Amino acid sequence: MTISTPPTDTPRKQNKNAILILACLAQFMVILDVFVVNVALPDIRRALGFSQGDLQWVVNAYTVTFGGFLLLGGRAADLLGRRRVFVFGLLLFSVASIAAGLADTRAELIIARLVQGLGGAVIAPASLSILTTTFTEPAERHRAIGIWGAVGGAGGAAGVLLGGAIVEALNWRWVFYINVPIGLVCAVLAAYMIAESFNPNATRVFDVIGAVLATAGLSLLVFGIVRTDTTGWGDATTLALIIAGVVVLAGFLVNEGRFAKAPLMPLRLFRSRSLSGANVIVMIIGASTFGMWFFFSLYLQQVRGYSPLHAGLVFLPMTLALMIGGVIASRLTARVGARRLLILGMSLLTAGLALFSQVHVHTHYFGVTLAASMLASIGMPLAFIPSTILATSGIAQNEAGIASAILNTARMFGGALGLAVLVALATTHSNHLLKHPTASVHRVNHALVSGYDLAFLVAACMAAAGILVAAFVAPKPAADPSEGAELDGAVAPPAAPRATPSVR
Repeated sequence: MTISTPPTDTPRKQNKNAILILACLAQFMVILDVFVVNVALPDIRRALGFSQGDLQWVVNAYTVTFGGFLLLGGRAADLLGRRRVFVFGLLLFSVASIAAGLADTRAELIIARLVQGLGGAVIAPASLSILTTTFTEPAERHRAIGIWGAVGGAGGAAGVLLGGAIVEALNWRWVFYINVPIGLVCAVLAAYMIAESFNPNATRVFDVIGAVLATAGLSLLVFGIVRTDTTGWGDATTLALIIAGVVVLAGFLVNEGRFAKAPLMPLRLFRSRSLSGANVIVMIIGASTFGMWFFFSLYLQQVRGYSPLHAGLVFLPMTLALMIGGVIASRLTARVGARRLLILGMSLLTAGLALFSQVHVHTHYFGVTLAASMLASIGMPLAFIPSTILATSGIAQNEAGIASAILNTARMFGGALGLAVLVALATTHSNHLLKHPTASVHRVNHALVSGYDLAFLVAACMAAAGILVAAFVAPKPAADPSEGAELDGAVAPPAAPRATPSVR
């Protein structure tokens, strides 16, 4: 599919702070929508008749297409123009949000969430690449990326809080409608505030085959894992789905490395130790934390009997901790080095998830639960923000979109796979404990919490693996951090042509 060079029409001067706010608001909305539905899940389940196992598709339908098409979105931003792609993504996201709010069947909601994910896959890499091409000085770029990462991280906890307030005051449909005014306002402002930029020398060919292979492979793999809670891991159809997913994803890598004329994910980028290590860590962060929001929300409402608003308020300290951790991370990365901060952040996240596995049916909030949530919430930005900086350091400006897309893809792929595995393990364990169920709610709640605890423990093991990656794969600090713009040994490539902004 070949595209002609897009026309350009942009303002002469940009307000960098305004662009930063706009990019952060868009990223906040996209990440918020991964989590805002968590508090609404019980209401959605009752309204549309989802089963316990199928309920996760309300979350994963979004994350699968989000992760699958992020690379295509990043490529489109680099080739067609970051402003144009950003605005299109915001409009598509808004329309899909309206459709999700109007859904009257499970299929309608899942399809709307799939399209929402596609819109998010366009917005996220475009917003980050807009920042990396707008803020060209290393110090200001690190500050902008730090703020962007902190705001995106806060979108997770804030999504649960906002979701609780919306469900309590209105109903579950409004967790989708709330996106519409935000998306439309951002689209209008972006059209006037952001200068168009793209790589004028690139071959304008889209790797649609690569996008389809990535999405299909992940979907098959996730679907196969989801089935294990009812069929077990030895079922022939389940194993066939999982194997097919792995084979299709392997085909995606072969396509990117040998056949794609303009690959969505140029494998040569992974020669950078910074980019490779950072993406592995971000994938682990997604795999370990998506399940945390999912299970903690269900625990509060289904086991403790909290209202959606009460459950949302419980997440307020986590939101504040994420924001504080983001501010700390953006300031400390350049001072202490990304590698040290990564190890600290993943250690805190591991400790928090391990503490969550000690939560029981009647555990008081002001104790283990609060400590666990604080450790995990501070650890996330301390790991995610230096990972983001490492993954985008030393990348040529004309590939800013694809580097941003790879990072977001790693997070969403990790989140979708991690959530599928953790839900399968938790559901299987709880069902095993209820082989001979009684009418006792007490027994059911204990079985549910035991499943949640197992999921938290496995998530803690995932995060612990991130500590090892940070220690042995992430680049060591340079001898003199002041010598050069990039962090922790990341080396900038030879100078590449700057993205070409047009002038009205």
